[in-house]
Amino acid sequence: MAKIQRVLISVSNKDGIVDFARGLVNFGIEILSTGGTAKILKENGIDVRMVSEYTGFPEMLDGRVKTLHPKIHAGLLARRDDKKHMEELEKHGILPIDMVVVNLYPFEKTVSKPDVKLEEAIENIDIGGPTMLRSAAKNYDAVAVIVNPSRYSEVLKELEEKGGEVSLETKEKLRTEVFSHTAKYDSAIYGYLAGREDTEFSDNLILTLTKAQELRYGENPHQKACFYRDSLCKNSLKQLHGKELSFNNIIDLDAAFSIAAEFDKPAAVVIKHTNPCGAACAETLSEAYSQAFECDPVSAFGSVVGLNMEVDRMTAEGIGSSPFIEAVIAPAFTEEALEVLKGKKNIRLIVVDGTESGQLDLKKVEWGTLIQEKDLRDVETGKCLIVSEKKPDENEFDSLLFAWKIAKHVKSNAIVLVQGKKTVGVGAGQMSRVDSTKIACDKAGERSRGSVMASDAFFPFPDAIEEAAKAGVKAIIQPGGSLRDKDVIDAVNKHKIAMVFAGMRHFKH
Repeated sequence: MAKIQRVLISVSNKDGIVDFARGLVNFGIEILSTGGTAKILKENGIDVRMVSEYTGFPEMLDGRVKTLHPKIHAGLLARRDDKKHMEELEKHGILPIDMVVVNLYPFEKTVSKPDVKLEEAIENIDIGGPTMLRSAAKNYDAVAVIVNPSRYSEVLKELEEKGGEVSLETKEKLRTEVFSHTAKYDSAIYGYLAGREDTEFSDNLILTLTKAQELRYGENPHQKACFYRDSLCKNSLKQLHGKELSFNNIIDLDAAFSIAAEFDKPAAVVIKHTNPCGAACAETLSEAYSQAFECDPVSAFGSVVGLNMEVDRMTAEGIGSSPFIEAVIAPAFTEEALEVLKGKKNIRLIVVDGTESGQLDLKKVEWGTLIQEKDLRDVETGKCLIVSEKKPDENEFDSLLFAWKIAKHVKSNAIVLVQGKKTVGVGAGQMSRVDSTKIACDKAGERSRGSVMASDAFFPFPDAIEEAAKAGVKAIIQPGGSLRDKDVIDAVNKHKIAMVFAGMRHFKH
């Protein structure tokens, strides 16, 4: 490896750059720079040669053209072991550039502003920066290229240890980081521009995943796992307390947050293996939690709790008195609530940062990725069709709508029994709808008497209606649309059960 003799620095993020440049100067390295970066270095007493002075060509077009010049890119791309390349550099008065320190215009930060104009976004598409990064990274065995300010101290330490050189191993690591960075940058630009077009699904979806944390293991201890944040997600998790999150915790937290966020009034949901074993709305959050937990306290052991409002002391005391809750997710916790819950050493307390939910649902399969819109649509009450002789009263209808929202989040085949605004029995993920009905009724026990039922899809046979009638269900909401709808309607009329067709289904595979 040859010593670093010349570096080009042009950064948008100025954090740490003065100290880094000062460290480079201590090794006798010449610094080339542009615009604002050169200004801040000079102001701090660091000797800098302007790129425009070196190239003999001024910055122009309001800064759009600064480094797009053969003297820059030939200096980066020339192979040092190629005699012809080096002769060409000498012939044209071009100096080799041995290190590039560049980070890019803050495009993602710019377009995240609520009222950003297209013109402002376009001006924050960096051209010269990515071009220099790619040139340097292509010639990585000769050029060290730094895009991440966190690498500054590491590189200075290596220069010290190796007498002004950077090892090939480090250059390879820096090179790979560069192409990851430029790929993410380009995907952000593509995502913004594609999002402005009037198309539901573009021909290419570029999804950037950024590692958030290592996980101890996946669904099972023999599976390695990691958690990545994706560029489509507007929300993020912040852990306030407790053990490290597991793979399964994160999946259940997603389910808990999704259900709780459905409601405007205080709502609580208790999740076990992504299904709600209890959910409720009430006048207070503590009451909602108590009712959700009471639905199935046996299944609630080792559960994840989702809440849609700031957790107060009373709610925290209810959670704290429950046996073994794995995690709690909410928009916020009061100091008093945190004081109570932190008394449980291992319980994970999670705050959701942000309220805007992504619009796409992605599922990985062996052959690719399935993408669909999220199931965010609510039933239109005016389009509901009452098909039974008995009509649901106003309270029953409200309970049916609550049950319908919960059924949307239960693995199909899904049956949900509700009293008022609280679940009393949930049957999830069975291969037949009648089996799900039996499970929900068995879970509810005597509480099924006078309850209402929601089914995520139509009843193919009247057998589930017979089970519901035996359990004392008084009203049912379902999509309708079966070939045997008449048989099903005849069954509810026989048992004097009200039935509503929602006209839509909520499969959750």
